[in-house]
Amino acid sequence: MTNGSVAAEFADRVAGSLPSPPREAPPGQPVHTVYGGAHLFRADTAQKLGEVASRTLERYAPRPADLAEALGLEEADDLYRRVVAKLQTEPVEDYRIDFEDGYGVRSDEEEDGHARTVVEELARGMADQTLPRMVGIRIKPLTSDLYRRSLRTLELVVTGLLEKAGALPGGFVVTVPKVRHPDQVAILVEFLGRLEEAAGSSVGRIPVEVMVETPETVVAPDGSVGVRRFVEAGDGRVRGAHFGTYDYTAACGITAPHQTMDHPVCDFARHVLQVSLAGTGVWLSDGATNVMPVPVHRGDDLTEEQIAENRRVVHSAWRIHFEHIRRSLYLGYYQGWDLHPGQLPSRFAAVIGFFREGLDQTAARLSNFVEQAARATLVGEVFDDAATGQGLLNHFLRAIDCGAVTEEEATRLTGLTIEELRLGSFTRILAGRR
Repeated sequence: MTNGSVAAEFADRVAGSLPSPPREAPPGQPVHTVYGGAHLFRADTAQKLGEVASRTLERYAPRPADLAEALGLEEADDLYRRVVAKLQTEPVEDYRIDFEDGYGVRSDEEEDGHARTVVEELARGMADQTLPRMVGIRIKPLTSDLYRRSLRTLELVVTGLLEKAGALPGGFVVTVPKVRHPDQVAILVEFLGRLEEAAGSSVGRIPVEVMVETPETVVAPDGSVGVRRFVEAGDGRVRGAHFGTYDYTAACGITAPHQTMDHPVCDFARHVLQVSLAGTGVWLSDGATNVMPVPVHRGDDLTEEQIAENRRVVHSAWRIHFEHIRRSLYLGYYQGWDLHPGQLPSRFAAVIGFFREGLDQTAARLSNFVEQAARATLVGEVFDDAATGQGLLNHFLRAIDCGAVTEEEATRLTGLTIEELRLGSFTRILAGRR
């Protein structure tokens, strides 16, 4: 018997019973999803939201020192410049056209009309290149009383777009809210398959986002992990799991004054989602801060006291939003919801600031780690092993995606080439260098 034959024979026998390696999350996850009622959507909605956000920043934080004061920072000169640039170039990364809570209850004729208008506006946005890099629709829940309406709206939008524009927008996704049973996801997936089959080769597999808004989505009635079942029911289509703070806390019996992003019941749900979906490639998104940066006094003829009160109210809302986002980022949730254009300055300030902190040290760790080809290294006081490499790389990939650093800055700091960064895989970078 030749060397290795026993091992080869055994390996062939057990090959089918071994688990596949964990899937890496696909690159390009947006830092937020902005929601808006379907009746309000227009092809240039993202640009208009950016203009409102920029005016809000100019009015309530015209200088970097004002933003620093609002957010509790020592200084914000560089951060301010980057936030302004982000609002001007890409104020919205992902937009969800809402036929659910942000839309309300309307007649079938009215919703049919708005679905057709959405098709016209999306097609115009595709032609004019005014849409965010990701966009989609949120249908009504697939419950016994609403599923017919939900499926009709979905069909009107998908088939209408294919007829009008010949394709769906880049990053298009369907968000299904208030799921309570895996069968709801399976039904949606089957219906999408039928729409795609009818369309032929003009459309690929439309991805799905599952909203986690009910306790049984987190822990199933039999005590098992719920959300994993929902993802498996999606037959590979589930791109994201979005946490709905307020529906979830209400379902858990939390009274309205205490339904906040940082409530302990939310942390439990986040951790369960994080653990159960690790290695699946599914993007996780946190919920929304419902304290809006909206001034209490309107009009041009305001007193000094009213102007000062408006400033305090907006700054306070920014600070709450900023701290919620920072906490989400610390917990490993790199996406969240925004409900108002006035939240965009605090969103980007939190995200950009988070990824720029300690950038030099992170770059040194990654650079040394790659150079020594997966041998453990000690840089400063932090000891790295091979499991850390992808995490260090992911920090830079997310920083690039959100505008915290440019690709050129990342290559200068890390010593990696742009081509290596774009690989998105620490293992593949090492393989290439060997």
